[in-house]
Amino acid sequence: MGEVIREAALLERASALKQEGRTVVLANGCFDLLHVGHVRYLEGAAAEGDVLVVGINDDASVRALKGPDRPVMPDAERAEIVAALRCVDYVVIFPGASPAPLIERLRPDVHCKGTDYTAEAVPERAVVAAYGGRTVIVGDPKDHSTSELVARLGRQA
Repeated sequence: MGEVIREAALLERASALKQEGRTVVLANGCFDLLHVGHVRYLEGAAAEGDVLVVGINDDASVRALKGPDRPVMPDAERAEIVAALRCVDYVVIFPGASPAPLIERLRPDVHCKGTDYTAEAVPERAVVAAYGGRTVIVGDPKDHSTSELVARLGRQA
């Protein structure tokens, strides 16, 4: 099981892991109502290195990105669920809509995004490239959506 960790502790741990020669990978997202698309994305990200760190948007940023009725679950619960996945080593909750500030501080060897992006269209690509990291697209085709699940559940209620 992975560990939910504060950013300061994560930065120390990641530095030590990199000194050991381990490849640190970062994947990020809201992960509100975990579904198979999330699992496939995270498994794909884990395959890109030795240590998978997952950045989860905090509640305020999910509301800003997805609307006033989201998230469905609070960030601490979302983090705990993601950390329970076998492929995940660390989970950190980050503020703001973009993981760019976290990426700048963590400097993962690889930053993974889902197939709803192309490598060229990843907003954080320039941040990753600036320190020599790689941006990789992983996961299955974008056939799964938490927003669609929430809407479907609302129609069934």
